[in-house]
Order: sequence, then C-alpha cells, then structure tokens
Amino acid sequence: MNKDTGGPAFPVSYDHDTFQPSRVDEAKRLMSGMDLRDYFATKALQGLLSWAGDDSSGSYHSNSDPAHTASMAYEYADAMLAARVKP
Repeated sequence: MNKDTGGPAFPVSYDHDTFQPSRVDEAKRLMSGMDLRDYFATKALQGLLSWAGDDSSGSYHSNSDPAHTASMAYEYADAMLAARVKP
C-alpha cells in the first residue's frame, strides 16, 4: 500500500557547504528523517494513549490493544494529511 506521507516532517534546505556530502546517498541520509505522516501519527498516538479508554461516553476506543491503537493513530494521521489538501 502506497500512502502519501506528506513529505519530510522537518525539512531542511540543502546547503552543500554545510553538509559537504561525498556521495549522493550520503546527502540523502543527511537530509532524511521522519515523514509528516509518521509525525502526525506520533502526535495522535500521544492523545490516544493519554486517554484511559474506560470512558462511559460510548466511544469505541480502547488502548488495551496496541496494534489497534497504532492503526488508529495512522487513521488520524491520514485524515490530517487529507485535510491539508482540501480547499
């Protein structure tokens, strides 16, 4: 599954004098990092994990299942990415 990742979460401008890479793959490594989708998911995960999950409000969320909670974090991240492109 190929998802739009939103690009880098913390982009840096390329300055050859600062990075001074000897190879293209080294330049890519120096400029790589977390993409925006992962960053959004980590923020959503923080919120999901901060809630005890035993609320009587009728919400379907329970953070007792890590795989489900992680999946939900990426659902929120994907929704945030989609919201960025809407007019």
